[in-house]
Amino acid sequence: MITKLGEKFTVLFQKYMPDAFVFAILLTLITALASYFWLDTSPLNIIQSWYDGFWSLLEFGMQIVLIIITGFAIALSPIVNKGIDTLTRFIKTPRQVYFFVVFISVILNMISFGWIVISCVLARKLALRVKGVNYPFLIACVYFGSGSWVTGLSSSIPLLLGTKNNYLIKAGILSETIPTAVTLGSPLNLVMMILFLVFAPLLILFLIPKGNNIKELNNMLESTNDKKEVSIKEEALSFNLDNISFSDRLNNGFFLQGIIVLMGFIYITYHFYTNGFQLNFNIMIFIFLIIGMLLHKTPMRYVIAMKRSSSNISGILYQYPFYAGIMGIMLYTGLGEKLAQMMSSVATIDSYPFFAYLTGGIANFAIPSAGGEFAVVGPSIINAIKDIGAGLPAEEISEMISRASLSVAYGESLTNLLQPFFLLLVFPIMGAGIKIQARDVMGYLVIPFLVFFIIQSILITYMPL
Repeated sequence: MITKLGEKFTVLFQKYMPDAFVFAILLTLITALASYFWLDTSPLNIIQSWYDGFWSLLEFGMQIVLIIITGFAIALSPIVNKGIDTLTRFIKTPRQVYFFVVFISVILNMISFGWIVISCVLARKLALRVKGVNYPFLIACVYFGSGSWVTGLSSSIPLLLGTKNNYLIKAGILSETIPTAVTLGSPLNLVMMILFLVFAPLLILFLIPKGNNIKELNNMLESTNDKKEVSIKEEALSFNLDNISFSDRLNNGFFLQGIIVLMGFIYITYHFYTNGFQLNFNIMIFIFLIIGMLLHKTPMRYVIAMKRSSSNISGILYQYPFYAGIMGIMLYTGLGEKLAQMMSSVATIDSYPFFAYLTGGIANFAIPSAGGEFAVVGPSIINAIKDIGAGLPAEEISEMISRASLSVAYGESLTNLLQPFFLLLVFPIMGAGIKIQARDVMGYLVIPFLVFFIIQSILITYMPL
């Protein structure tokens, strides 16, 4: 019954969900109309807000591009491919593939959101080696597992609350930082982690599509590049002259690259020694870059690996500015603040976590970036919590703010299952060489969304922090 329901949702999404870029355009127009009719904002102000926000995610977009291509380059190295070949000896059925991919995706994304690229490469390799794997469903498995990032080390809202002199403190909204031990280390978040680690892989087994209409990766490929492509080492050596020159020795030697790798590892050690186990996009990109250079050994091999890794990232380059424009409308017209105020106005001391959760989920459709979203709705939610908890001890107020902030983060992360934005991280790797769109994947995620929505709503409301 559950499988048939999932198949019906898939058919509906295939029929009615447009391309991801069209989805971004529609969201832009919906957000603009909401600002015009709800806030009585002038069309010119809306357009100006849209333009002002258009460029606000350029740094973030570049970070995402580098996370993808540096992570993919690591996966193209011989040692990683050998590791995947070893795994394949133990993973022989589609059912095992689905379970394993979700489980590994959950673990990797708890370490860093950027490690979704490793999950993508692993899943693609397994799809090429194991017969009978429904590839669109496997992409959904990777995307579903990636939601665990909100409970892990790169969860941006808890990290923000724990950062000294953050903008909330500077604005007087918070008086002091909230340690990650209170948010990420709370019993509530630990239970959420278990939910992803244990329940998510088991849930996916009940949703496996049945029937003969299985779309295998090998049959979807437009070419046989995945099977017959010249190795990176062979391509690198093919650039040598007949009589190997000094430049050839530099291009295909380890000495120069080895010095850079040594410098890189010295800095990485220094970073963690001085900052503790603190991860952010910049240090993750740097780690991926240095590890990739080490694994590929020579400059020419790494250049070729990066070139192959960069071949399918166009969606990110042109779609991120449009989502930044939507964020601009939400931020500069006051629409995001209005939404948070509306939700907060009906919240009580018992229901505020659920309304914070709902606010995070709804705002995510317009601002699919946890940090950017919290900048828009966070101040209003925190001020509402202060009003609701007026007269309570400061420690209880801080605990309420922590719960509400986590609720926003969980809601923001969960609605990614209905929002194709972050599939832009997945498709450059898993969609290479095939024709596939968000509508082919999103239908499989509706039931996981509904199940997790119910469970998370109960946990954030009743689970002790």
